[in-house]
Amino acid sequence: MVFVAQNLSFAVQKAKILENVSMHIHEREFVGLIGPNGSGKSTLLKNMYRMLKPQAGDVFLFNENIYKQSAKEMAKQLAVVGQETPVLFEFTVKDLVAMGRTPHKRLIEGDTKEDHDIIEQSMRQAGIVHLKDRNFSSLSGGEKKRVIVARALAQQAKVMVLDEPTNHLDVQHQLQLMDLIRSLPITVVAALHDLNIAATYCDKIYVLQNGEIRAYGAPQDILTPALLKDVFGVHAEVSVHPVTKKPHIFYIPEQFL
Repeated sequence: MVFVAQNLSFAVQKAKILENVSMHIHEREFVGLIGPNGSGKSTLLKNMYRMLKPQAGDVFLFNENIYKQSAKEMAKQLAVVGQETPVLFEFTVKDLVAMGRTPHKRLIEGDTKEDHDIIEQSMRQAGIVHLKDRNFSSLSGGEKKRVIVARALAQQAKVMVLDEPTNHLDVQHQLQLMDLIRSLPITVVAALHDLNIAATYCDKIYVLQNGEIRAYGAPQDILTPALLKDVFGVHAEVSVHPVTKKPHIFYIPEQFL
């Protein structure tokens, strides 16, 4: 098992956000985390990559408790693409992507030719080479997202955690980004807002509601009209897409019922 959350519970001022949540993620799986707003998706991911600390439970990365690992050692294994990434100083895109190499370097060690090659390749993969000399603060929301993905690629971690990676992206860049992530020979955990994207790209899906896991399995097994009505409060039909052969959800507005 590559990445494990075991019986996580988390609360803010006695308000329970997560309650006894467990996730088990295998090598090179693409695992999606879905659920309505406020279900605890982002909180769960933040507990799994150590931005938050659970009141109960443990997280294991390659069989090691993450709280017994140094930040540098953990960063060699785990890359994170959050919803928002504030940058407090003016950095160029290339400089920011280069920060992905930091876990692999000694203090004040300069970039090697290998580092430069990895940085360039990461920018090409994320489609941002033309932005490399721009200041990060001058970019659009979608461009910033792709820069942060490029930084994660430069990190060359074996596990990537993404919190709503398609936020702020137009349809073309959503699909390009998801195609890229899907093609990587790594383990991926992603909180996804778009259920059809989750159905198309994920091997397995966890459904979160009110801080608890409601369902887990392959998209075709769990994305049913009954679950969509129960968890998301929507009427829908689910069929097999003729091209992708993956489940595709058709939402039915109330006026047509």
